[in-house]
Amino acid sequence: MSHSTVPAAPSAAGGTTRGGRRILLTGVTGFLGQAVLRSLLETTEDVHVTAVVRPKGSVNGRKRLEQLLRKPVFASWAELIAAAGPEGTDGRAALQQILTDRVTVLEGDLTDMPEITEPLDVVIHSASSVSFDPPIDEAFHTNVGGARNLYEALLASGQDPHVIHVSTAYVGGISKGLRQEGSLQSDVDWRAEYEAALGARARVEAESRRPETLRSQIRAARLRDGRMGPKAVASASEEARRAWVDERLVDFGRTRAQSVGWTDIYTFTKAMAEQVAEEMWAGNGHRVSFVRPSIIESAMHKPFPGWIDGYKVADPLIMAYARGALPEFPGLADSILDVIPVDHVVNVIVALATQDVSRRGDEAYYQVVSGASNPLPFHEMVTAVREYFVEHPLEDDKGRPITVPEWSFPAVEMVEQRFRGKEIAAKVGSAAVAYLPATRRTRSWTSELHKATSGLTMLRKYIELYRQYTKTEMVFDDANTRAMREELPADFLAEHDFDVTEIDWKDYFQNQHLPAVTDLTKAYSRAKSAQRKRADRPAPALKTSETALAVFDLDGTVLATNIVQQYFAVVRATTPRRTWPAEIGGLLAAVPGYLRAEKRDRSELIRLVNRRYKGYRAQELRTLMQGEAGRRIRASIRPEALETIERHRAAGHRTVLVTGALDVLVEPLADLFDEVIATHMDEDAAGVMTGYLATPPLVDEARANWLRKYADQHGARLADSYGYGDSHADAAWLSLVGTPTAIAPDLGLYAVAKKKRWQILEW
Repeated sequence: MSHSTVPAAPSAAGGTTRGGRRILLTGVTGFLGQAVLRSLLETTEDVHVTAVVRPKGSVNGRKRLEQLLRKPVFASWAELIAAAGPEGTDGRAALQQILTDRVTVLEGDLTDMPEITEPLDVVIHSASSVSFDPPIDEAFHTNVGGARNLYEALLASGQDPHVIHVSTAYVGGISKGLRQEGSLQSDVDWRAEYEAALGARARVEAESRRPETLRSQIRAARLRDGRMGPKAVASASEEARRAWVDERLVDFGRTRAQSVGWTDIYTFTKAMAEQVAEEMWAGNGHRVSFVRPSIIESAMHKPFPGWIDGYKVADPLIMAYARGALPEFPGLADSILDVIPVDHVVNVIVALATQDVSRRGDEAYYQVVSGASNPLPFHEMVTAVREYFVEHPLEDDKGRPITVPEWSFPAVEMVEQRFRGKEIAAKVGSAAVAYLPATRRTRSWTSELHKATSGLTMLRKYIELYRQYTKTEMVFDDANTRAMREELPADFLAEHDFDVTEIDWKDYFQNQHLPAVTDLTKAYSRAKSAQRKRADRPAPALKTSETALAVFDLDGTVLATNIVQQYFAVVRATTPRRTWPAEIGGLLAAVPGYLRAEKRDRSELIRLVNRRYKGYRAQELRTLMQGEAGRRIRASIRPEALETIERHRAAGHRTVLVTGALDVLVEPLADLFDEVIATHMDEDAAGVMTGYLATPPLVDEARANWLRKYADQHGARLADSYGYGDSHADAAWLSLVGTPTAIAPDLGLYAVAKKKRWQILEW
């Protein structure tokens, strides 16, 4: 990979910028903040940076800052230092020393801003939430509340630093024509919007607790997770309520933004944050410069060509197109797509932070954009992207090259209707498959339909969010930015130029940006593939342990049969052949009811089937199991199950069979396990079964609660233990053990196992 020609160490850059300045930097762990920090340290000798870094979990702010050294933006600098120094120079150690000497961490978060005590000359405020559709309260809390807290802390410090407030070119909202630099002209009150946004969650939370809202969530949860038990239903219902609250708040934010003239909550809150800066800082006689970049993408020159840190605004759409998943997009072919390389934005910020730029008022708003000076029509970008992926196609799961479509730029409504139709078809297919028996094919269909539904939903979301940027008729002026550039010294521009007219867009996309984003996509794909391989590979050799349990379900797991088949085997062994047709007819008539009961609650099915044993004598069944019927049960054990049981016993694990089947019917299996827990039926004084169970069957959550107590009684560790089940109901207890395995699972358990990355085996 090529690198820009930069000094190998700060001492090699003396005189490039004016040093001796103390700079407070927010957002240092973000895409832009990382590059700003590297540029300041690399091209100055005595600028000192105080970085606001919040702790994350057990990792403190200083450690989080040092972790940046492993990221490409700093790793590439360490390589340059090593290459420029004497043989054996440790670039990482030299870089670590630079951070130690010249960077102080102010540990905290803008939403809870710590006191500022160090002297400051400049503040670069680049921290913000860059999501386009967060809940309205979160967006205002971070973007507006964070700015307010920063300016309050600066005012409390009694200092007068020059603040460089990083915003976005889209703060002007929805409009057409030329958008000039300068203060926003808006009568929207940031304080009123801030208070309303923070109060929105309480209002929506109250709405989410209305009976009619809760009933619909309970019904949906019962249909989806009822077989796992009432606790699972309650948990799923509450999770759905919280998701409903977030969805409402996202919609609240988007709708409120559009109602006052902004495209989305991101641009709206960034505009409100500018108002905060104007009122609280500039309004009190302090100097503030506003940097308004358009869509920031990969670097053109520094820290190295193509550098990018994760997908940015346009990239999800580009890669969806490259994968063939975006046959059309609702953009205006001749609209201007305003893209700017990240190093252009960095260089403007560094110029304002280190050079003697004294502009104030409307002259201190700098749009770092390309639309006015070097416009990129949307159709030209699409053509460049298509040409690249025709020549360098991505590959599908089978290694075949993906053919990218050719866009015709249809009307917005047409594209949305097509996507909506595909979404409906995928959802109908998923609903239909849910009623089919669980087989390898239906499980594969379920997985494919889920992936298709998720993918379509995500693409529709991208279209809704980004179409404002691809069908805009706005053109951003950059007169102030160009004028400032003319005032900068030549030696500064030699290292920090931001002349947007130098960009050849086709070359930029095809030789820098698209290769970088493609490499990023391939890295994501490799990580996912490795994850899938870890999930699909055979379980590692069992570790010898005296604290491990190996818990097995019976029907569909150890045995290929179920409790209905087991009952008919008893009928065949105990009644004359002439009675079989009537018994079979009765069973067939009962099957629809059994299936409905199975979908509602497995314990209901167990009760219904076991009621058919009314009138049998337990001793009679026990004798039966000691003969041919017992041998048939032994013969129906799945070979893989038998092998797995033996492996666990050899490893010293306590093997336990837990089943809803009658205890007398599973006695032929007792010698295979250390313990068998089965269902017992009440008997009258004559030893005749009443048809009523002595205790509730141990299924779903009941089995989970039993398992917790059983592990305590036997000194076992569930984290060391193993579980094997086939039914959605088994998910309730499988989630307790350290190594859960789904055996030829039904569609419900299959979905849970895929989501939680449990091992799935076909016995």
